[in-house]
Amino acid sequence: MSAGSDNNFNGGVSLESEQSLKKPDMYRVLLHNDHYTTMDFVVEVLTTVFHMTPSKATEIMLDVHKKGMGVCGVFTYDIAVTKVEKVHLMAKAKQFPLRCSYEIV
Repeated sequence: MSAGSDNNFNGGVSLESEQSLKKPDMYRVLLHNDHYTTMDFVVEVLTTVFHMTPSKATEIMLDVHKKGMGVCGVFTYDIAVTKVEKVHLMAKAKQFPLRCSYEIV
């Protein structure tokens, strides 16, 4: 192969690529009210698992108490599932029936 024939080389590799990346689905994490879990424990969960300030955690806790549920945040699937599991583990350790769930946004 001569040096001049490099211009005609077609090795099947395209340097131009049009890949469109799809944004990941997002999931809303919710805490559900019950008649047994203490308000202090809900604030503890929100500050520990969701890294909220005590004032923000209190605001969400009051939503849970008054409206029946509160939004803890919006996350990708893996993070949402992990946070729900952490909430359930904390609640089980303290013997509270606190429920947490996630739903697609």
